[in-house]
Amino acid sequence: DESSGYESESAERSAAAACGTRGRQRRARTAFTSEQVCRLEKTFQRQKYLGATERRKLAAALQLSEIQIKTWFQNRRMKLKRQI
Repeated sequence: DESSGYESESAERSAAAACGTRGRQRRARTAFTSEQVCRLEKTFQRQKYLGATERRKLAAALQLSEIQIKTWFQNRRMKLKRQI
């Protein structure tokens, strides 16, 4: 009596959903220092969108990844939009 395998797949998916994992772990939330936030805010006041070059330079200066810079700017633009 062989199974199609669907039952075990369903059980695995249920277990993963119950644990909150879906195949990969979430990154820990980045705790920006006050100096980093200050520099990010000053840069944001000058320009709302960063090009690749500016993002790369800012990431290197603040010792953050380019993705962290990109995400911070996306979140900051959404915050500004909510405030307006």
